[in-house]
Amino acid sequence: MTTATTASTAPAPGTAARGSGRPPAATRLRAGLAHGSPALLSLVALVVIVALAAAIQPGILSVTGLSLMLMSAVPLVFAAQAQMIIMSVGDIDLGIGNLVGLVTVIAATLLATNPVLGVLMLGAVLVVYALLGLIVQKRGVPSIIVTLGMSFVWLGVGLQLLPTPGGATPAWLTAIGSWRSDIVPPPLVFIALAALVGWWLTRRSRVGARMRALGSSAATLDKAGWSLTRTRVTAYVLAAVLILVSGLLLAAQTRSGDINSASNFTLTTIAAVILGGGTFSGGRALPLGTTLGAVTLGLISVLLSLVALPSSMQAGAQGVIVLAVLAGRIITERFSR
Repeated sequence: MTTATTASTAPAPGTAARGSGRPPAATRLRAGLAHGSPALLSLVALVVIVALAAAIQPGILSVTGLSLMLMSAVPLVFAAQAQMIIMSVGDIDLGIGNLVGLVTVIAATLLATNPVLGVLMLGAVLVVYALLGLIVQKRGVPSIIVTLGMSFVWLGVGLQLLPTPGGATPAWLTAIGSWRSDIVPPPLVFIALAALVGWWLTRRSRVGARMRALGSSAATLDKAGWSLTRTRVTAYVLAAVLILVSGLLLAAQTRSGDINSASNFTLTTIAAVILGGGTFSGGRALPLGTTLGAVTLGLISVLLSLVALPSSMQAGAQGVIVLAVLAGRIITERFSR
């Protein structure tokens, strides 16, 4: 009798027990796939690219080989984290590429000859970004217009300081770029640091929660008593800090300055955020996915160079690969619904 009663009241397979408050197992599985699939897809794409590169050039799997292969992705990862912060509040920064280039110019000129003036110019960038966030929030000017306009300002200042590529970075910055290790590839250390910083800023700190709330539901954030203006300005300043780091690391690698050295970063960082699971509408910040997306995009050009693909075709091939990964994300998200 007891057995029959127990059997009759037991929940059906795949359904939650009444009153338990837990969704069915299938629903939880689909939710997990939806949350983790973007980073997983980026990771799979990254592993495939590394495997193909290793098949062509086995020496890549050494510490030295991985260092050379990942070096170019380091500045891109920091810039992508900055774009992720901007996109988490529902905005887009179209000036990142030229600003990173300007930072390399400042590093190769003023930081080497007049460090005080160089530091002041880098500090001025933070002030400008705070003003950009203020204008976007208070005046309602679309971020793409404000940041696109500033991209031409960054370009003009960079050309004024250094019309042609050149200059020389200070010794301390050169030392960072020339750091080598026999234990772990140095680029992996910087990439992990970028992911950790992005994770702490957007997922663990209170300001990160407010930034995501601003992008997803500004009215709710306002009703909770938080300043929308302060939140957006903070997001812009934090993004500017990461952009400055990106530019300094790029200058450390090249040991020179070039205003056009990161011209492709603008669109590449947006693609990295989207590959990592971000959205244009805001409210999401996935540092790990963004990091994997940025490294994947950075390694695509390395792989295409190893297969000796003509430079005229590399841009098109890179676009096809990116579209393939995005298509995989769309298919996975539809399956997880």
